[in-house]
Amino acid sequence: MLGDPSYPTYRVFLAVAVAAAVTIVLMPFFIRLMKKEHVGQQVRADGPGTHLVKQGTPTMGGIVILIGALVSCAFQAHWSADLILAVAATLLTGSLGLLDDIESVAHKRSLGLTPSQKMIGLIVISVAFCLVAVNVCGTPATIEFPGGLMVDLGVLTTQVDVGSVQIDLPWLYMFFVFLLMAGLSNAVNLTDGLDGLAGGCVLVVMLMMAMVAFSYDEVNLAVFAASIAGALIGFLWYNCYPAQIFMGDTGSLALGAAFAALAVLTKTEITSLIMGGLFIVEALSVIIQVVSFHFTGKRVFLMAPLHHHFEKKGWSETKVVIRFWIVSAAFASLGFALYFQLK
Repeated sequence: MLGDPSYPTYRVFLAVAVAAAVTIVLMPFFIRLMKKEHVGQQVRADGPGTHLVKQGTPTMGGIVILIGALVSCAFQAHWSADLILAVAATLLTGSLGLLDDIESVAHKRSLGLTPSQKMIGLIVISVAFCLVAVNVCGTPATIEFPGGLMVDLGVLTTQVDVGSVQIDLPWLYMFFVFLLMAGLSNAVNLTDGLDGLAGGCVLVVMLMMAMVAFSYDEVNLAVFAASIAGALIGFLWYNCYPAQIFMGDTGSLALGAAFAALAVLTKTEITSLIMGGLFIVEALSVIIQVVSFHFTGKRVFLMAPLHHHFEKKGWSETKVVIRFWIVSAAFASLGFALYFQLK
């Protein structure tokens, strides 16, 4: 392990630096490999016309993001049960995204796996994550609101004996964790539509989650969040406009799952929704657009997700990205401030 364990803040800051360095060094080799193998992004046909130039840009950069974060964790963190669980959920969801990216590239279309295939994968991952969190890591099946209100979602719990081991199945909490993990994964995925947008927004949120985990006395989870933030710094060096690489679903689904895992393991499920408010707004814009068009035949936004609406209004891509970063930072700061009402 690099750094003195008696200085946990040093470990967290060094985790950012190590992950950023690894990602910056590895990404050029990965970009060249993707170009050599002709693995490029498929742009949606109904998207903004200015995005057609992005067709064929190397994708699956999320692989390098995950490698950078894992290398940093290997040097800076103790592999506790909580950390192993968070990493496992992130990698499994990233693998689901990788399958989606491969399917998309193989068939040269912007959509990869079907929605039902993705949903089945997210159900399996989130349920397994919840059961391990509750039965192995000792995570209580409760959710806490700012102001001190606590809701027990473990009231409907079935106990199952597997050999000499008793396993609790908290049905309501399992459903809640599924909604949280699937919702955040898909929300980050929807936000990943402009150069640097999702990467910058998740970077801000992960820095806040690192501080939350640190104040929760979970240094290993703080290192995990900081490692992801550092890897995103390295990624953004190549993903800023005009992007040389995209993270793909490999990155966006994994990052959303990592966010959800950190929220559950630090018992900040509700405040995390505020911290990730920008992602929630992006997802809601798609839902509103679909529902409105289905029932009225009219669109509320010029185009969904919301970042495309502002592009259609004439904002440049960089203006949309920077302003969304600012909004994401405001949401993250608000959620972090409300978090202390739970302490």
